[in-house]
Amino acid sequence: MKPQKDNKHRVLILGASGFLGQAIYKELYAYYNTFGTYCTDKYVYEKNHHFFQYNIEEDDVFEILDIIKPTIIISALRGNFSAQVIAHQHIVSYITNNDCKLLFLSSANVFDAYSQFPSYEFDKTLSHSMYGHFKIKIENMLLRLPKNKIGVLRLPMVFGVQSPRIKEIKLHLREKLPIEVFPNLIMNVTNDSKVTQQIHYIINRNKSGIFHLGSQDLVHHEDFFSEIISSLGYKNPLYKRVYTTNEDRYLAVLPKENKLPKHLQILSQDILSELEV
Repeated sequence: MKPQKDNKHRVLILGASGFLGQAIYKELYAYYNTFGTYCTDKYVYEKNHHFFQYNIEEDDVFEILDIIKPTIIISALRGNFSAQVIAHQHIVSYITNNDCKLLFLSSANVFDAYSQFPSYEFDKTLSHSMYGHFKIKIENMLLRLPKNKIGVLRLPMVFGVQSPRIKEIKLHLREKLPIEVFPNLIMNVTNDSKVTQQIHYIINRNKSGIFHLGSQDLVHHEDFFSEIISSLGYKNPLYKRVYTTNEDRYLAVLPKENKLPKHLQILSQDILSELEV
């Protein structure tokens, strides 16, 4: 039996043709009136009246907001940073004047300047990377809004059978190219199926605030990648070990205040089990 659609939400996924955006669309479309944007010319999307072409550098997001009138916006956009900042300024303006909430997919990189500890929801953000800076800029813009209007979802590295990371690892293995690993990096991880369930729950239960959506356990980058490779059934891969520091450094987002229920938490082993051949 198909689930009944919940008529109270019109969900707009910005970046619905990307890896995570697609996964979120698949999770939500049976339950809510769900729309998405895509950037590249793809025939499959042109036929789907729930998909709108949107080029972040050329189009104004207001036009799409005006047509769809969403009550939930999920931002999974990628692309030019300054164009994204402008788009989010417009989204903020829309949210301020309408009954609408924004869920923004952020990143553990908002903490990449802190290397000695894992990071919790209310730790101060500080980054040394362009990507981290950009995510902080948008987070700060959103955190000025009423708390019930936003969800900042900080993600660690995201894996999954169809994820770009796994595809890249497989390509390197097939072509016998070295796989880059960071032996001193301690991180947590997640996969697309868990992130989409978590987002569904946050919408369904009308949750808001800052969420850290990483695995409960921490892993070393190099160890985790070698476990992925053996889960995929490969032996004797080539590694290129990259040492950014001599000490262990952390890039992990753990929840302390805003915890999701047990069935929505994930362990690194769950990700490996999904990949096993």
